[in-house]
Amino acid sequence: MEPTKEHNEKMAKMIFATVYPMYVSKIEKKGRTKTELNQVIEWLTSYDEKTINELIDKKVNFQSFFENAQLNQNAILIKGMICGYRVEEIENPITRQVRYLDKLVDELAKGKSMEKILRIR
Repeated sequence: MEPTKEHNEKMAKMIFATVYPMYVSKIEKKGRTKTELNQVIEWLTSYDEKTINELIDKKVNFQSFFENAQLNQNAILIKGMICGYRVEEIENPITRQVRYLDKLVDELAKGKSMEKILRIR
């Protein structure tokens, strides 16, 4: 199933600063830390904690967030279902990248080891 054009536009316009606290809440309920979340975000995007906080302060949308990121070359190894979509089949780059992040946050919340989440072989 491929997201609609409207869905893709909605994903691109979502503000990272609005979603980030939801990620924090989700992982902390499962005993994980904000530091681990930032480690996952840094692995995916190359943004360090300082940059993440700057992007939150600037209230950037996901389109800007991912257009300026240096996506990890192993991001293509992120596979599976998230929100009813198979991540590896999503054609729209921004939507796919948002879902990559969602999938990593889910894996963190489910207690996977950082080695597995960060696709360290």
